[in-house]
Amino acid sequence: MTEQELTSEAVFSIMLHIVLVSKDRQNVFKGDIKLKLREVIREICQEQRVEIKEGNISSDHVHLLVSIAPKVNINKFILLLKGKTTYTLFSNFERLKLKYHNRHLWAKSCFCCSCGEVTKETIEAYLETLNPVPEETVIEETPW
Repeated sequence: MTEQELTSEAVFSIMLHIVLVSKDRQNVFKGDIKLKLREVIREICQEQRVEIKEGNISSDHVHLLVSIAPKVNINKFILLLKGKTTYTLFSNFERLKLKYHNRHLWAKSCFCCSCGEVTKETIEAYLETLNPVPEETVIEETPW
């Protein structure tokens, strides 16, 4: 199981696997473009307080395994990744502007999947860290 993170509002462990694919699966992420893409993705994640656990940039797609806080909107985060990387790469590499006339670097869709598991013991350990329950309080579990 992954480590849990603690903020003033929550204890959480939200791991996402994100895959972004270049438009038409073109092999564009090579050399200096690949290095700049990695740099921009790291900057975006740092700004959004999203921790990259693992990542890989292939010539036509990007894999990211990230830990994300509950208050981060996943859809907006992915749109920010796509938009800011496109803008930065097009600003720095004229050849990309020529290749992608309509300024769409990424495929329209993406893959995003949560990963990880929580056991009953994990939840109980979390509950034990909270204020103790008075003895007279009876807690009954109600199945859904």
